[in-house]
Amino acid sequence: MREGQNLLTGLLRCGHCGRKLNVRYWGAARYLCKGEFDSGGEYCLGFGGKLVDRRVSEEICKVISPLGVAASLDAIDELTSCEDERRDALVRQLEQFEYEAQRAFEQYDEVDARNRLAAAELERRWNAKLEEVEQVRSTIAELERTAPKLSAVDHDRIVAMGEGFEDIWKSKHCPGALRKKIARTIIEEITATDADDNTLHFVIHWKGGVHTELTMQRPASATAQKTSMEALDIIRKMAVRFGDDQIASVLNRQGYRTGKGKRWNQTRVGTLLVKKLQLIEKS
Repeated sequence: MREGQNLLTGLLRCGHCGRKLNVRYWGAARYLCKGEFDSGGEYCLGFGGKLVDRRVSEEICKVISPLGVAASLDAIDELTSCEDERRDALVRQLEQFEYEAQRAFEQYDEVDARNRLAAAELERRWNAKLEEVEQVRSTIAELERTAPKLSAVDHDRIVAMGEGFEDIWKSKHCPGALRKKIARTIIEEITATDADDNTLHFVIHWKGGVHTELTMQRPASATAQKTSMEALDIIRKMAVRFGDDQIASVLNRQGYRTGKGKRWNQTRVGTLLVKKLQLIEKS
């Protein structure tokens, strides 16, 4: 994956220190929390990006799938049941007010116009009933506007969308930018932590307040399989002030070996610096 292709760029947050994770290319794409590295400390959290993107993709497909969509529709129906009850109560109230308004008009229409006092009072009552009718009608209209009920056609369209989503998502023709846009539409952020040396724990915070917890084996990037992250950190820090031979000496004294299990020397440090420490940070 290259720039713009990492699915979770900008969505991952370190569960240890609260910082956002960046994308770095160190032989392969990695999500990395720099922690206190810039001030002389160590990286807080880092892991390969490809398998994590794939695992979160599976959860996205579960959410936007026939079963996931059906569950969403059930939730919508449950949430709207209260609105339905309120709407029914308002309709009954409207019918009652319309009846009372009609009766008030009839009383006003039958009164002797010469009896001005009675006519004025009956007209006032009629107008008050008309105001009550209009108020209830406005309330019903606002309820219809803010909480419209899904029709059978709407239900079928949403389910049909879910049925074809996974095939589209996994298609090689689906642009990475589209996948990222979908992910950002339904995910607020993802918290990542080390469960242990070999396990990562994620909490996906979906928009709307629902959370999904994931635990998976820590993916090892190509670079991490060849050279330990600790050795790479030492090389990067020392490369600013020290020569390759001095760096090799420190690595050997501390017991670090190359990815092939060999002792470090000036040539091997120089080769790694050229080939592996070409970091491109993506925020």
